[in-house]
Amino acid sequence: MLKNITFSAEESLIRRARERATSRGTTLNDEFREWIEKYVERPESAGAFVELMEHFTYVQPGRPFLREEMNER
Repeated sequence: MLKNITFSAEESLIRRARERATSRGTTLNDEFREWIEKYVERPESAGAFVELMEHFTYVQPGRPFLREEMNER
């Protein structure tokens, strides 16, 4: 059984989210349902951290760091 809930967000954010869902051939409701299923099933563990970091694979430092640079505090 589906239950309706209400969230509040900036109008521009909702518009952009709807546009993104449409570009993926889905709806904002469907995207939310998918997100909430993943949210409640996701273990709070190292695996969850790895999954989060996978969202940031687009970040590239541009070059390898030297040992001294990596150990700077």
